[in-house]
Amino acid sequence: MTSELSADLRSWRTRRRVSQLELAIRAGTTQRHVSFIESGRSSPGRDMIIRLAESLQVPLRERNQLLVAGGYAPAYDETPYGAPGLGAIRTALEAILEGHRPYPAVVVDRSGDLVLANRAFHALTADVEDRLLTGPINIPRLLLDPGGLAPRIVNFAQWSWHVIDALTREAAQNPSPGSVALIHELTALVPPRPAPDHLGLAVPLHLRSPHGDLHLITTLTRFGTAIDVTVSELRMEAFLPADEPTSRALRGLDHTMIQPVEV
Repeated sequence: MTSELSADLRSWRTRRRVSQLELAIRAGTTQRHVSFIESGRSSPGRDMIIRLAESLQVPLRERNQLLVAGGYAPAYDETPYGAPGLGAIRTALEAILEGHRPYPAVVVDRSGDLVLANRAFHALTADVEDRLLTGPINIPRLLLDPGGLAPRIVNFAQWSWHVIDALTREAAQNPSPGSVALIHELTALVPPRPAPDHLGLAVPLHLRSPHGDLHLITTLTRFGTAIDVTVSELRMEAFLPADEPTSRALRGLDHTMIQPVEV
């Protein structure tokens, strides 16, 4: 067994804050076997690696890497988003985004890069600098960059840290190439962290627009049972009105656009 696999499994267990005993119970094995695997004294079979990875909620891409480190072929396909095999997924996502109008919504990949957006989101970002709309379009950067939505975010100090904290949690749970660099880049663009001053159920986004001030809350949706790497890394971020004036303003903003945007 390679030391890489031992170290990676131990790292994932530590990241998830799971004891060897708890992992063993979840995976249907013994603590002694988990200990031997992590120390390199035992070589797990393919099924055991998959069971351990599932028990630790390791992302599919990293599960494949664990299998390769253990000397096995990857178990999960990675289908390009534009491939015919994902036609049903694309159709479903397009229908969901269209159905969410007049409220903005996007689909992003694990790096926060735009995959698909409805026309309401395009209307919301129509006046940002061109450099931020050249693929890959990174949504956290689009929000916090001075050439993006940042100048129009009234509660920028608070909202920016909400975005950065979300990125930090995501990077800790599901690390991706460039995530640390992006966090450092965006942290340099925002003011010092303010004291919390909001009330309610969620951190609001207070955004100025040509149709009036918008007060928005966001939701996040993932494919919970995906077995393809590409699909498992997609997530939909939807912006919802926090009050009736925002709902009216979004309806007016959406009507200024005609076609959805796909990247």
